[in-house]
Amino acid sequence: MAKLILLFLLAIFCFALTSHAATYVVGDTSGWDISTDIDSWATNKTFNVGDVLLFQYSSSHSVSEVNKESFETCNTTNSLTTFSNGNTTVTLSNAGKRYFVCGNKLHCLGGMKLQVNVLEDDKKSATVGAPEAQPQPQATIPKPSSKTNNPSSTATPSSDGFINGGIGSLIIAFLFMVSSMFGLFQI
Repeated sequence: MAKLILLFLLAIFCFALTSHAATYVVGDTSGWDISTDIDSWATNKTFNVGDVLLFQYSSSHSVSEVNKESFETCNTTNSLTTFSNGNTTVTLSNAGKRYFVCGNKLHCLGGMKLQVNVLEDDKKSATVGAPEAQPQPQATIPKPSSKTNNPSSTATPSSDGFINGGIGSLIIAFLFMVSSMFGLFQI
């Protein structure tokens, strides 16, 4: 009986860990680059709290998060944070506007800057007992970065975003629970 209770708690825990966050590769396969039209890339995207921006770029670039005034003037003197590792992830943890620029001022003036308006995700405030139906992600294979100095060897998704967790975590928890009840898996 204790094992059954443990399994139910595990299933509830797995459900609680599900997430509706999306990961966006800034600039798609072109990445964070002067040749990428960042404004067009961001035009039809909706960014929610919990989503992640993935910046992939070469060593001639960097990513600086700045305030609105610095964004407009491409000033990185008082940047909030600066990254230069070629593979930067930024979690959008709060609602509101966020501003990112390339640390090379000429690149920034040439359009290599990104403004995102982060919205509260209404789906995250739904009660745990009443999940909403979620659209299925596109059945495409994530594309690896084309950047030469990308330290990550893992594949990355397209910037249409993809859903982490969700129904997959529930299915795994259910299969684990069923297999344990039939003695296929011993704890």
